[in-house]
Formats: sequence, C-alpha cells, structure tokens
Amino acid sequence: MSYVIQDLLKTDGLERGRLLGLDVGTKYIGLAVSDLNNKIASPLSIFCSCKEKVELIADRFKCLISELSLEGFVVGLTFDRQKSTNDSVLVKLFLDELSNTNKLTGIKYTYWDERFTSRNVEMLIKPLNLHPVHSKTIVDKFAAAGILQEYLDYVNKEQKK
Repeated sequence: MSYVIQDLLKTDGLERGRLLGLDVGTKYIGLAVSDLNNKIASPLSIFCSCKEKVELIADRFKCLISELSLEGFVVGLTFDRQKSTNDSVLVKLFLDELSNTNKLTGIKYTYWDERFTSRNVEMLIKPLNLHPVHSKTIVDKFAAAGILQEYLDYVNKEQKK
C-alpha cells in the first residue's frame, strides 16, 4: 500500500487558503490550522467523533472552511506498508463518510504519516499530571498540529528545491 502526498499548497491563483490538520480518533478529532502563509501550524480544537453524526461533523467542517478560508485537510494516517492498521481503516472510513455527505465538495485532502505524534505529545505533557480527559483533548489537538507542521515543513522545503 502506498500513499501519494499531495502538495496542497500548489495553486494556480495568487491567493491560497490555509490548511487544517486532522488527528482522527475513535472519540475525538484533533484539529490544527496553518497560518496565512502556510508555514506554522497551531492547535485549534477538537470535535467529538463518537457521539456526533457525520452530517453534523461535515457541517462543522463547512463552517470552519468558510471562517478560516481553508483550502485543504492534512489527515494523519499511520503508514504501514506491511498491513493496514485498524486506525488507518478508521480514518479512511471516516473520510469516505465525510465525502459521501457532499457537503465538502472542492476541498482537497492528503494523508501524512502520523506515527508517534500522539506519543510525543503525551510524553511532553505527562509531568503536568492533568486530568485524563483534559490530557486527551490536549494530546489530540497538539497531535494534529504536529501532523500539519510536519506536512508544511516537507512541502515548503520541496517547493524551495
């Protein structure tokens, strides 16, 4: 299984939109947004994914697209060439369901390898001894920021070549 990394920053027009990083989990979807120059990712918020219908999530994404002038999504996915992981299947099913709502037509997305992003954030905040729920929400949105930042660094470096 191979994944093509799309350069979401290539554009024909003079203006390009921001990108939204997604860390999709069973309970929460961590969100991060790029700055206007698509150089820096910042944690944004989380969506609860287990209790909400995909239609409602699509509506919330549609609002974010409008509010933040988003052009595309960078979706965290565990790249494992040996087998398809349960997490990868979950992410792909979620994106298929989101796409099937037809509410996000025109929005582009690509995958970015998310291995260790959550683990890295967990290790950073462990000394804070936060409540588990609070800790989880921080991990999810900062993991999304890590996914998006790695993507931005890669694409911006490639554009300079």
